[in-house]
Amino acid sequence: MEKEKEEQATPDYPMINRELSWLAFNYRVLQEAKDKNVPLLERIKFMAIFSANLDEYFKVRVATLKRLIKLKEKTRKKLNTDPSEIFDQVISEVKRQQEEFGHVFREGILADLRAHNINLLTEHELNPEQQEWVKSYFQETVLPLLQPIILDETETHLFLKDQTVYLGVKMWEPQGEGLKPERYAMLEIPTKKHGGRFVKLPTVDEQRYVMFVDDVIRFCLPRIFDKYQQFDSHAVKVSRDAELDIEEEVSGNLMAKIRKSLKKRETGYPARLLYDPETPHDLLDMMMAHTGITEDELVEGSKYHNFRDFFQFPDFNLPNLKYTPQPTLVHPQLEQEPSMLAAMQKQDYLVHYPYQSFDYVLRLFNEAAEDPKVTSMSATLYRVADKSAIAKALAKAAKNGKLVTVVVELKARFDEESNIFWAGKLQKAGANVIFGVPELKVHSKLGLITRNEGGKMINYAYLSTGNYNEDTSTIYADHGLFTADKRLTKDVEQVFNFFIDRSPDKKFDHLLMAPLNMRERFVKLIDREIRHAKKGLPARLILKMNALQDERMIKKLYTASQAGVKVNLLVRGICCLMPGVEGVSENIEVRSIVDRYLEHARVYIFHNNGNEEYYVASADWMTRNLNRRVEVAFPLLQPHLVKQVRDIIDLQLADDIKARTVDNSYLGQGDQTNMRSQYATYDYLRDLIPEGMNPIREEE
Repeated sequence: MEKEKEEQATPDYPMINRELSWLAFNYRVLQEAKDKNVPLLERIKFMAIFSANLDEYFKVRVATLKRLIKLKEKTRKKLNTDPSEIFDQVISEVKRQQEEFGHVFREGILADLRAHNINLLTEHELNPEQQEWVKSYFQETVLPLLQPIILDETETHLFLKDQTVYLGVKMWEPQGEGLKPERYAMLEIPTKKHGGRFVKLPTVDEQRYVMFVDDVIRFCLPRIFDKYQQFDSHAVKVSRDAELDIEEEVSGNLMAKIRKSLKKRETGYPARLLYDPETPHDLLDMMMAHTGITEDELVEGSKYHNFRDFFQFPDFNLPNLKYTPQPTLVHPQLEQEPSMLAAMQKQDYLVHYPYQSFDYVLRLFNEAAEDPKVTSMSATLYRVADKSAIAKALAKAAKNGKLVTVVVELKARFDEESNIFWAGKLQKAGANVIFGVPELKVHSKLGLITRNEGGKMINYAYLSTGNYNEDTSTIYADHGLFTADKRLTKDVEQVFNFFIDRSPDKKFDHLLMAPLNMRERFVKLIDREIRHAKKGLPARLILKMNALQDERMIKKLYTASQAGVKVNLLVRGICCLMPGVEGVSENIEVRSIVDRYLEHARVYIFHNNGNEEYYVASADWMTRNLNRRVEVAFPLLQPHLVKQVRDIIDLQLADDIKARTVDNSYLGQGDQTNMRSQYATYDYLRDLIPEGMNPIREEE
């Protein structure tokens, strides 16, 4: 399998740095937390998303930059950019965003909580009754979970757990009329053992009260260190390198290597130590001396760390502070069909998550597992739910004697342990489990069912932009295709044959598969638009993806723009292409939509002089997707499905409420039509349901 050369950008082709582009995306998340039109408790969730994203960014991307900086100078010169310069720019931008994050929290979130009679109290704001309640709660619930460590002058190594908040404590013991010299201690905030980060206090006269468990501990420090009289405490948190360095070869036990790498993740070198800037220097120095963390890892934070814990912030049963519920819609045809397989014999169906129910996927797999005429089932599992109904259905099929082949991607970052668990369960059930492909990550979302119908083996396929995950299907916006079209099922069968024999000689008539033919086919489709533009014919590309980073594809889009092709890009996250540059990209428009749901679908539309071609895909246009992953793009061959996708894309292109440019300016300036595409999409799909049919899916 020949690896394609990864070309470097030249000054003639302006590029936005990948790391800075990602930070720009995360700032769009922070913008949602700032937006007063977003319900208050949802704004708090966006604060949590921003924080969780940044944690992962430091654990993976910043940690990678640090590894590059440590390379020998001769090796660093081979890189396209100076990692030290990028690192400095990243830290500067992170600091700016963290400062704004703190301002949003203090001046926005806290003030609005108080306006709704929700009071997030510190240890200094308790009245006498609350003080007694907190002392009692601490004694019964929190104290048994604490294991304080005294820091003395010996340089004993103290290991700080990844993504865990600790309190560093400076304290003084009384001595006569004064105080003895200070002592130091550290203790872990027991968030998991405690069952969350927050403590709800009794409500009084409709005033609701809540505290960080951190502040409960701060208030009760005299009960932990009873010999001491005065305390000063500040939080720290370490993020450790989470990038897995795995040698991907055919021989050897890959699962064992993954398990070993997961253990290393917990003990990886620190990517950052987030600390409270109010921390006294001597306390910070003492913590650094005992943990082995250096000044190179220090990053200023605030009094509180791990804002990802705000996912657990109590809602106080106040639905008016959340998004208005959007009950899951039925699919107007599939809802009336008693059998998924029989329905797929009639026509193709496209289901749009999270607006429509993921239950149709579960129905398909469970039906196939029980159907005596089904002889085999295959699926690719990248990220599955913790209690995956899909994995259970596949295990049931294997126990029922069907030939079950499951491709489990063990290298799905941060989901490795879950995937290892389900791989073991499936193997025990009798399934043939394939652990990915050497040197490639399996990112495609495919399912194949073979049924014996009158002596003929008929294939049914499920192809999707999203994972087999019933949990994320309620918040990720994706498309899933149910088909028995031989043009597609034949190619899907070829993909699964590739997983088995690893032969790169597979031919696909309709599917695009990375790394075999996807890049080449996309380039040809763009070249066709360029030829049309040069002939004076209409030429347009509408491309929706999560990330655009691959330099060769970006250069090709620049070439298209220069030829007069109109290019509309919908890119949620990283976008290294720079639009609007005279002579390079003035025909390219980039917009990003960040809203209630995570835009996760990839859709590629090629005008083709009015005979448009549509591809829906698992792949972004990143080098890793096109070169180093098994990805699939599938065409939409039915006009009614093409219309659905185009209508949804047109709504997104008209969004003037949640759409932003690459520099995070809102596109809704001037004459606004008040188009919020995610809400308009819900209404659009609801309107497809015939009058008289209950539009709401009754979930079991």
